[in-house]
Amino acid sequence: MARKPRIFAEGAIRTAGHSTLRRSGRALAGAGVSAPGWPAEYEIRVAGVLDDRWAAWFDGLQISGQGEETVICGLVADQPALHGLLTKVRDLGLCLISVRRLDTRQAETEAP
Repeated sequence: MARKPRIFAEGAIRTAGHSTLRRSGRALAGAGVSAPGWPAEYEIRVAGVLDDRWAAWFDGLQISGQGEETVICGLVADQPALHGLLTKVRDLGLCLISVRRLDTRQAETEAP
């Protein structure tokens, strides 16, 4: 017998086997929450060293080794694409160190 989701709050559900609360797009829109501008530049750091041949696996993002870490950096189309990249990190069994959205406005003003 399948378990039914338990309702915690309007628009938020917790499903069996998941420990996070999720909101529907309609609930977020009704709450006055707006998404930041996309696409956006991101830096993902993982433990271990991947060579640049993995760039295709990570949608063409730049892959560079820094000591015992790998930095995956580049433009990400939207939030679902970011989650897809993080899923790939998980699927490879890599230890995620950090995810950072880069301030592209600062980089644009510093460019010669």
